This record gives sequence, structure tokens and C-alpha cells, in this order.
Amino acid sequence: MLTRLTLALIWLIHFLPLAVQNVIGQALGMLLYALARERREVAQINLRLCFPAMSETERARLARAHFRAFGRSLVERGIIWWSRPERIRSLIRFEGEAHYDAVRGERVIWLAPHFVGLDMGGIRVGMEGKVVSMYSQQKNPVLSRVMQRGRERFNAPVLASRQDGVRPVIRALRQGMPFYYLPDMDFGARDSIFVPFFGVPAATITGLSRIAQLAGGVVVPCVTRQLPGGRGYAVRYYPAWRDFPSGDLAQDCLRMNRFIESLVLEMPEQYLWLHKRFKTRPPGEPSPYVPDAPDD
Repeated sequence: MLTRLTLALIWLIHFLPLAVQNVIGQALGMLLYALARERREVAQINLRLCFPAMSETERARLARAHFRAFGRSLVERGIIWWSRPERIRSLIRFEGEAHYDAVRGERVIWLAPHFVGLDMGGIRVGMEGKVVSMYSQQKNPVLSRVMQRGRERFNAPVLASRQDGVRPVIRALRQGMPFYYLPDMDFGARDSIFVPFFGVPAATITGLSRIAQLAGGVVVPCVTRQLPGGRGYAVRYYPAWRDFPSGDLAQDCLRMNRFIESLVLEMPEQYLWLHKRFKTRPPGEPSPYVPDAPDD
């Protein structure tokens, strides 16, 4: 019942101007910061691990800024779920399109790290043509259905469950569909190696390198930035990684993590600090998270 009520409110809010949604979203973020103690602690632990030189005051300020950005992303998601295509195009713009134009006709893997605008970017690129992406099933079936319908609104994308493995993705890439790939979360020890992320060993999946090798694909980073003041979002393409994969999985994963680190330093409040990025540890090393913090 609570999920349905929340979704109904987001549906009503999506009719409002983006500047108004911005204010509502930031207020929601601060409410979550006050009430969601476990998630707040996860964010604080992540920030302490990644930015040990910051003072506690600076990290607390950054955590609050992240919750405001995250709240915005929740409220403004109604735009991509229900708004007209013209409105979506007007609020989510492209930058660096020449980098993608340079590889059109090739098998393209869009590296899309977990910043708060991730879903906005995914829908926007999917409006331009048929794409393939992977998703994780939500525990709440009502929310899962709404998110699934939102992802399927434009051009009948191929959506592969993580449980399906990479075969549907490889097949779609070989058919010419770009792959919108989100490989920077901790999915456990399987298919992962430990590579530093801000100096902390992080279980990093090797999928970007493996899929690029299997499909003969070229990696083009595709990062969505949440713009201030109700100005929408910007989807930015970066130059293709022509020398990737290198043949060394550890070096490939390190390159990906270092690229993401450079983006985090540009917009630290927008990275998904609520995810337990360091929950999988090397043998014998304890988890940095409190025992009652929620699993992802």
C-alpha cells in the first residue's frame, strides 16, 4: 500500500515544473537522511573509506548533499516513466555526441557508472534507438513492474536479467544494439577481482573487459550528470577506449575504477554512496559495515 501511494505521489508530482520537483526532491532527500539511519551509516562509511583526509564535518556535508541529489532522482524519475517524449528530450540533453558519432556502426558498450542520473540517461539514450541493458529484479513486485514499464517505453529495448548471464547481451551487441552497462557495483566474489577504488580493495566485476573481448566491442563512457537549479540532466559521451581490453583483467578493472574516481571527484555528491561498495572483502578481512545495515 505504501509503495502504491508513493508511486501515485510521484505520478502527480511529475506534472509540475522541474524547478518545483527539484525542491520537493531535495526535501525528500533530507527527510530520508533524517529517517533512514542504516542507509545514512552506509554512506558515511563509504565516504570515510574513500575520503579519509576529509574532516567529519566535510563528510557529513557531502552525505547530506548526496541525499538531496538522491531524493531529486527519486522524484524526477516520474518524468521518464510518464512524461511525453518531447518533455523528456527537453530536460535531458546530450553532450560530447561527436565521441559516439565516431563509433557508430561498431559494437558499442556504453560504460554507465552509478551516478544518481543513471536511469535518466538510460531512458534518454534508449529514445534514440534500440539498445540492450541489464537489470536486477526489485524485491517489491509493484515497484518492479513500474520500473520495467518505464524501461520499455521506447524502441522495445532488450532487457537482460543478471541471472541470464551475458549471452543475451553478446547476441544483441552482434546484432548492432549498443549496450548500456552498469558494472561498478559489488555483486559478490563471483566473476570479480579485488582492485583499488579510492585506495580501498573493491570487488570489481570483470564484465566490461570480458564482454568487450567476446563481442569485439568498443567502450564509450556515457555518464549522466544532474544539473543544478532545476535545469535537468546532461548525458555526456567520452572518447572511446580504443586500446581496451588490454589482455590484463586487473589493469582493465583498474582503468575503469580510476575513470570513475575522476568523475566522482568532479561531482562527489552524485555518486551512489548508499550502495555497500565494499561489502565483499578479501579473505580474513571483516566487513566495514555495521551488522544491521541493509543488504543491497
